[in-house]
Amino acid sequence: MKLTLQTDYALRALIYLGSRTERLSSIREIAEAYAISEAHMVKVIHRLGMGGFIDTIRGRNGGIRLGRPAADINIGAVVRYMEDDMALLACMGENADTDPRAQCLLMPACRLRGVLGEALRAMTDVLDRYTLAEMITPFEISRLGSP
Repeated sequence: MKLTLQTDYALRALIYLGSRTERLSSIREIAEAYAISEAHMVKVIHRLGMGGFIDTIRGRNGGIRLGRPAADINIGAVVRYMEDDMALLACMGENADTDPRAQCLLMPACRLRGVLGEALRAMTDVLDRYTLAEMITPFEISRLGSP
């Protein structure tokens, strides 16, 4: 499974904000720090705000910051929130029963769906064991430069 760019950028933005808790940050700063399109980052920040992971403060002295302490932001929750569809196969999706593209002639005898479902659960179980605070290292903070 490959995470979408939106999820990748969301995790990067959260790590950046988690390393800058002493002040507000801007979308432009985050985009420049990671060499990411500012237009893409706007969409990511909007979605993170809607999910309560960050706070956005409007106005002249506005900016963005974490919506709660980094230790309270679960990586698995962020990934599940940002990914529209975690299904590894079409037949594992939410609409598998009604989507003709998800129909498979092997379905009654196929065990792949179960194996991949187990693998996906294992991945999300691992992600659920970590918080944003554990993703922020001194290297990350120093690499991004001083505020």
